[in-house]
Amino acid sequence: MANERILVIEDEEDILELVRYNLEKEGFSASGFATGEEGLRSALNKVPDLALVDLMLPGIDGLEVCRQLKREPLTAKVPVIIFSAKGDEPDIVSGLEIGADDYITKPFSPRILLARVRAVLRRRASLPVSADTPLRF
Repeated sequence: MANERILVIEDEEDILELVRYNLEKEGFSASGFATGEEGLRSALNKVPDLALVDLMLPGIDGLEVCRQLKREPLTAKVPVIIFSAKGDEPDIVSGLEIGADDYITKPFSPRILLARVRAVLRRRASLPVSADTPLRF
């Protein structure tokens, strides 16, 4: 796990920069966008290895970003971690049910965020290449 491309969609500039800084410090390549529309365009242009998406974004909100990423064949397998100040059970359940791989509530520890990013990427790496790949014993 080195130099994976992480897409960060967060409208609060301070949080966006904090997340990008910590990701890059750990060897990830991070690109950040302030709107869901910009983030989706970027994901379709250069498919990321993982997307970190805030829920409360101007324009297209984070739930819709996640929905569109999972619906688009090019990005359907990109893991999504939602991070949001909305920490009530219905918000978390909604995020996970539309396809997010994890949900982190704000405020969060950068170390916990990085650990969850690594965990999701590990799970993704351990999946078989395709369902048609034969198993060999």
